Order: sequence, then C-alpha cells, then structure tokens
Amino acid sequence: MTDLLHEAKVSRGRFLRMMGGLAAATAVTVVNSGCSTRPDTTATTGGGAATELKFVGVADQKAPMDKLAAAYQQAKPSVRIAASYAPTDQVQTSLRTQLGAGNAPDLHVVYPGNGSAMSMSQIAGAGLLADLSAQAWTKTIPAGFKPAFQLDGKTYIFSAGSSVIGAVYNKKVFEKAGVASPPATWSEFLALCDKLKKAGVVPIALGAQTPWVTQLITYALVPSTVYAKDPSFDDKQLAGQASFAQSGWRQAMEMYLELQKRGFFNDKPNGTTFEQQTSMVATGKAAMAIQVSAVLPDFRKAASSPDDLSMFPVPGADDASSVWIPAGVVVGLGAGAKGKNAEEAKAFIDFLGKQENINAWAKEIAAIPLTQDASSAIDPAVESFLPFTKDRAVPFMDQRWPNAEVQPVHFAVIQELLAGDATIDEALKKMDEAYRK
Repeated sequence: MTDLLHEAKVSRGRFLRMMGGLAAATAVTVVNSGCSTRPDTTATTGGGAATELKFVGVADQKAPMDKLAAAYQQAKPSVRIAASYAPTDQVQTSLRTQLGAGNAPDLHVVYPGNGSAMSMSQIAGAGLLADLSAQAWTKTIPAGFKPAFQLDGKTYIFSAGSSVIGAVYNKKVFEKAGVASPPATWSEFLALCDKLKKAGVVPIALGAQTPWVTQLITYALVPSTVYAKDPSFDDKQLAGQASFAQSGWRQAMEMYLELQKRGFFNDKPNGTTFEQQTSMVATGKAAMAIQVSAVLPDFRKAASSPDDLSMFPVPGADDASSVWIPAGVVVGLGAGAKGKNAEEAKAFIDFLGKQENINAWAKEIAAIPLTQDASSAIDPAVESFLPFTKDRAVPFMDQRWPNAEVQPVHFAVIQELLAGDATIDEALKKMDEAYRK
C-alpha cells in the first residue's frame, strides 16, 4: 500500500532517523524495577507462584499494553505483567541509570534507531538488551525499517508500526470558523490560522512546558525545508559537509517563530503542558495542535466525541508538490539482557509479534501496522498522509544524530526561542556544537 512505509527503497541513512520517542508524558514516576516473583493464588491453578514481569513504559504505550498484557495472562496464567509509566524525560534519565546499574525492569520502553539515551542503538551497544533475532516476526521487518530495529544485524526492539507528525484538529471548530478543507501550502496554513484567530479561537495549542512537545513543529516543517531540497542531508551532515545553521533548519525555525509572532499560539506556551494542550483542542478552546499520531487517542479520550478529531499534514512549503512529511517507527519495547526473567520477557515480546497483536497495538495508537494482513486497519485520521509516504516522507529527524546530546539541546533552544532568550543563530550554533560532541 505504501512503498516508503512497507517496501522502502531509500538509503540506509534516511531510515536511521526513524523514531517513536515522541511519547506522551504522564505524572507517574518510574518505580524501582528489579525482577521478582510473588505468590498469586489467582494466577495459577493450585495457588502457585506467578512470574511477575515488570514493565516501565511511556504513556502512549499504556492502552495497547493493558490490552495485550491481559490477553497474554489469559493465554499464560502463570505470568503477570506489572506495568508502570513515566514521562519521556524521566525514562531518558532514571530508567537509563537503572539499566546501567543492573536493576532494570524485565521489559521497558526502547526508542527505535539512535539519537537518545534510551534508543535501541545506545542500549544494545552497551549490551543491555536481549537479542530477539530468533523470533519469527523479526523476519518480516521491512528492509527499510531494519536500521530502526537492528544493530549489527541483530534485532533488539519490538515496535508495532509507524506514525506521522501533523496537525491534530477539532473538526467542529473548523466548521464553525467556516474552514472547508485542510490547507495544502504554507501560505494557506497561515491564512487558516488567521481565520481561526479572527473567529476567536486559539489556532494552535502548544504545550512547550513538556520538553518533547517543543520539537514537533520543527519536525513537521524540516521535511519540506531540508529533505525535499536535499534528501542526502544527513549523510552530508555526518561527513561534516552540512550543518543545522547552514540548512533549511534555519527556515523551519523562522517559520516556527512566525507562528508565534502572528499570535497563533496560546499564551505562555512555555508554561503549558502536553495535557493542557490536549484539553484545549479536545474541548474546542484551540483549533489544532502539531502532534504525533501516536497520541491521537489521548486527544480523543479528552473530547466529548472521538469523531470530532482528525489530522492533516502540515504543509511546510508554498509549492504543494514540495511538501514532505515526517513518518517514523513508533516507540517500542525491549527485554533486559541480564534479568533472571529474560527468557519469559522475550516470550512475551514473541507474543506481541503475532500479526493479530501487531494489529491490536497499532490500532490503539492510530499507527500503521508494521506488517499487514486482511484484518489490519488504518485509522481514518491518518489516511490523508498516505499519498505522501510513497516518495515524500522522511523518518523523524533525531534518529540519524550521532549522539544523545542533540535532542535535549533542541528541546532547550526551542523553549529559549519562544521565551525570547535566544536568537535562531544562537539556537542553531548550540545544536551544531552538540552534534559534533
């Protein structure tokens, strides 16, 4: 159905940027998560001890994990999944520390590819992830996606599919403002925002107090401002022949700030959280938010009717044929390499890799399933992105970055730009310096 997302024939470099680390934040704290077993008279016939597999994830994994963990316990009553969820920035620090200290949970969130402290390449390279290569589902990973799943030819992460970044919008708000259809160019997007503002509604809700949200507008624009003009940008940047400062990243940041200067964001975006952003759009106080499709279910849960919400690509160019989109493998999970329950943890991942469970996980987070069969479904909200995925999509930017330093710097400089505490020159210089570390 989509050449890029399922039969990709582009360079290995482009797909190293695939990621799913744009997970929704939640106030739950990371628990101490060593392996354990507990007596459980309900879990096994005869009142024996059930094996408890501890899982630490991020919020947009909760719905699919709850569903599939329950299904697994039905199939295998002797195993119970004890899940907890933490903010993205917390798993990048606290959980990563636990991994290094040897007291990691049996199962935990892992981000595809490279570029963050909890990414597959970083953790597997440190010998902290179990090898999943013997599992049958790994043989069906599309060739273009393998760099997101594999290091040195071995698979270390399970992910159910791919997601996109675009505008989550409230259809009723658009209709009330007289907006007939989503925009196809940047000029049309600005005109849409102006129309919404004049109608008395916040055009774009921005929850920049939550660090990972800061990056999404940049990521939505950079495919058009950078990769549409130079698909080999990442290779050149790795070779020292290109930089953030001397590229379309500058234009994307200028466009980001243009939205702010024209009053298209809510007041004090640096003091607004992801949860507040979600509520604003769901309740009609704001018309849209630039977000990853994996959190669309969070917006729907907050709305009076789930059908009120849909998505469209953010057009980052004035020529519609030059509009590209970001599309990447969603956040996944892996098994600790050294835990005493490692084999049982791997068995659960093997269960997740069955096609019906890939379909179920993808459905819960509005993702495009990693592999598909007759029972697979694509969420109607992301159907408008599919025409772009054949040859006008690039994976999320950070997965080709050579270290875990650039992403937090990107978060910070966007907050500084929004606060008026830095210039674009200063922001891009900091990102280039972090890239070269």
